[in-house]
Amino acid sequence: MNYFLFLSSCYTCKRILEELILPKEVDLIDIKKDTLTEEQLAILHKAVGSYEALINKRAQLFKQRQIDTKKLTEENAKNLLLDHYTFLKRPVLVYRNKVFVGNSKTVVAEAKKWVDEH
Repeated sequence: MNYFLFLSSCYTCKRILEELILPKEVDLIDIKKDTLTEEQLAILHKAVGSYEALINKRAQLFKQRQIDTKKLTEENAKNLLLDHYTFLKRPVLVYRNKVFVGNSKTVVAEAKKWVDEH
């Protein structure tokens, strides 16, 4: 399955979505409306190797809950990701067996290249 997880109210996600020019076979999923499923999370975890790598540590809710990153276990990270959409580092593109997480210039460039070539 090919999909793009994003937050529709996030300007960065919108900008990246426009930049990528995704094919019609990619489902657009607003994670605020359609929350992350355990199946999706398992795919992402397998691709990046840890739940912590999927956590958006700059999220306001992360700061409000005063989560200590040094004490964050994989189980805690998994539960946070399933608990609230804001904890997911975004956007996330799953396309043709490759996963791209986050909005760094490098990740976006790699995703764009992958989409353009496939």
